[in-house]
Amino acid sequence: MRVYVFPGQGAQFSGMGVDLYHSSENAKKRFIQAHEILGFDIAKIMFEGTEDELKQTKVTQPAIFLHSTILAEALGINFQPDAVAGHSLGEFSALVAAGCLTFEDGLKLVSARALAMQKACELTPSTMAAILGLEDHVVEEICAKIDGVVVPANYNCPGQLVISGAVEAVEEACAKLTEAGAKRALVLQVGGAFHSPLMEPAREELAVAIEMTAFNTPRCPVYQNVNALAVSNPSDIKTNLLAQLTAPVKWTQTMLSMNEKGITEVIEVGPGKVLQGLFKKINRDLVTSSALMG
Repeated sequence: MRVYVFPGQGAQFSGMGVDLYHSSENAKKRFIQAHEILGFDIAKIMFEGTEDELKQTKVTQPAIFLHSTILAEALGINFQPDAVAGHSLGEFSALVAAGCLTFEDGLKLVSARALAMQKACELTPSTMAAILGLEDHVVEEICAKIDGVVVPANYNCPGQLVISGAVEAVEEACAKLTEAGAKRALVLQVGGAFHSPLMEPAREELAVAIEMTAFNTPRCPVYQNVNALAVSNPSDIKTNLLAQLTAPVKWTQTMLSMNEKGITEVIEVGPGKVLQGLFKKINRDLVTSSALMG
């Protein structure tokens, strides 16, 4: 079983996509389309931007989406997935690669999502923190006892769970989790509390855009973040994609689910190699690689 996986926010770097631009006419066309859809020259920021410029949610999300979807298109007939999955934002890239969304509609939704999330972040001081070295249930139990909004947000792999919520609640949770034996409880430099109830305003805003967008039956099952299950029904995909904004990314559960189905090969499509590394923590025997130009 061969699975293609698509990274989320955090995989960006200055210079990303410049090689694609110079080696593919289709890539140039996509960057021009992106400029028209987004209303700003994202290629210039991706190729020459500073770390701070690339870190803006309205830039980061479309930038990673662009890199991933262009690379998937470049694979051509070599893109032969038995299933696809994406981490958070990466789910949109996966849906485009699988033919569930067009490139244009996918980018419009990613842009709408990024802007809605940015606005939600500005409403309440909020943050996220990576918790290393504790079992998931311990993190869940401690978060549940905190007076304030703090919830598990990203189940990245066994022993690595990101929590999300209001600043004071996250800081209190970090202190209690450290007392409970966490190897590290590191507050992240992010714009706000992604995948938490504090993203509800963004979910409501994105709901309108998703409802107006056509979703097709994908060419292969899509493992979605919300339930860690392989989904093919367009209506279910839309529902799960929207729920993802306020629900945790169940990446650990997704990897375990794939492992039970007999996954043998993981190909990461997009910047970086983070997802390959996470899969290796589930199954060392997996063949992992990064997608290359076709």
